[in-house]
Amino acid sequence: MKQRFNLLYQDEYLVAIDKPSGLLVHKTGIAPDRKTCMNLLRNQLDQWVYPVHRLDRKTSGVLLFALESETAGKFGELFREHEICKRYLAVVRGWVEEARVIDHALKRDPDREAQEAVTNYRPLGKLELPHAVGPYETARYSLLAVEPVTGRRHQIRRHMNHFSHPVVGDSEHGEGRQNHLFRDKLGIDRLMLHAERVTFQHPWSGKEVQVISEAPAEFQKLFPLFNYTQ
Repeated sequence: MKQRFNLLYQDEYLVAIDKPSGLLVHKTGIAPDRKTCMNLLRNQLDQWVYPVHRLDRKTSGVLLFALESETAGKFGELFREHEICKRYLAVVRGWVEEARVIDHALKRDPDREAQEAVTNYRPLGKLELPHAVGPYETARYSLLAVEPVTGRRHQIRRHMNHFSHPVVGDSEHGEGRQNHLFRDKLGIDRLMLHAERVTFQHPWSGKEVQVISEAPAEFQKLFPLFNYTQ
């Protein structure tokens, strides 16, 4: 059976899907996967689609596609002007006590200049598990609401690691001991980053649109432990 996406929003200009963890948005030179969100959605809708933003392969949640090129161009302008609000849920190592803004420039690769990168976040809950990790007798984690202002590659993951609160399940920018604990003790083996909500002013109707993705099962499993209700 062909994979079909849950469509969170659709009109004549735009469609939003509920992206699962593990799928690329589209193939690239370094990851030429044939099975991508763009190809699968194109087959599902039987028409061409244009991705207007990106999610990492292992990130789940709201992903927007334009249905024609002019709309794609308009969304490009909205993103460049920071007029689209994206909210993510993230589980990170350690206890985060207060809201903060991370303003830390990031390089796409070592040969390029660093670009402005800004991320807002605030804590939603804290969790302590009775499992020793390294020199500590227990393991502490925070559930965060994260809103990136800019859209740099791996921005949230790199910013949280820079702040010493790496996202759980991140094999590239995270901490292996925490990832192993979640896999071995909780049965959770994925990047704990989910694009929960995207809000924007529709470029054609002018109306505010808010697209919401329900948190995946791995997050739902932890919410009671964080004393959090979505």
